Amino acid sequence: MELVMKDLSRQFQKTTAVDHVSYTMTQGVYGLLGVNGAGKTTLMRMLCTLLKPTSGSVTWDGSDIFRMDGAYRRLLGYLPQDFGFYPDFTVRDYLLYIASIKGLRPMNAARRTKELLGQVGLAGAEHKKMKKLSGGMKRRVGIAQALLNDPKILILDEPTAGLDPGERIRFRNLISELAENRIVLLSTHIVSDVEYIAHEILLMGEGRIRSAGTVGELLHQMPVRVWQITVPPGQAGRYLAEYAVSNVKTDADGVQLRILSQEQPAAKAAAQSATLEDLFLWHFGEKAGERHDLV
Repeated sequence: MELVMKDLSRQFQKTTAVDHVSYTMTQGVYGLLGVNGAGKTTLMRMLCTLLKPTSGSVTWDGSDIFRMDGAYRRLLGYLPQDFGFYPDFTVRDYLLYIASIKGLRPMNAARRTKELLGQVGLAGAEHKKMKKLSGGMKRRVGIAQALLNDPKILILDEPTAGLDPGERIRFRNLISELAENRIVLLSTHIVSDVEYIAHEILLMGEGRIRSAGTVGELLHQMPVRVWQITVPPGQAGRYLAEYAVSNVKTDADGVQLRILSQEQPAAKAAAQSATLEDLFLWHFGEKAGERHDLV
């Protein structure tokens, strides 16, 4: 079980959305982290054969996925950022319809639909019309449709958009359960969605994989340390201008700053353990001197 990207690139006129990406994925959960516009969706659409690369290749166990055609897509489950549906279909009818498109036999489709509705917490909503569902419930239906064919490759583009904190926890638990015997690629800009379930993290920016590895490996490679200090409001601007700051919080004692710096920024600054969110903000967040709102 091996999905290999080699020098994968995609251009749109003069814009390079994905720039010579090479990476190999085997069984497990992979978190693709990056800000909007980083190239995540374009990369995923190529992995789903919805876009052809300008150059480079993607292979599944040594075979080119575009030449595999339908044989590859039968191995694939995909949840795009926005998925289409018929608003007057019930949840159950929608899933049965998608199952027929994916080639599931009616008996298997009915069994699989019932099973998945329970897994995503929609067992009591199977007869609701899609147009009556909340945004979070529609997202759960989308996750269910991606799983109908029990895919070996599961690609989820911003799957927790619109989910409340409780639903996101349920989703993370579900993905952990599904990781056995399949590759799961999960794209998000919400660090907590992948921090505890991903076997490896890929940090993507400007079309490239900037860094990749386990959470522990990435934090060990982080080129700066993390410090925390509380200063009077009048002094906060100096630190914001001089250092990268991953968090700013104003309370009764002053302004609490979480500073990313190799050197101790002040005598009272206390060293902190770095988190994946610190690393994300180091790569993609505001840098020294950029605008911060003291809220």
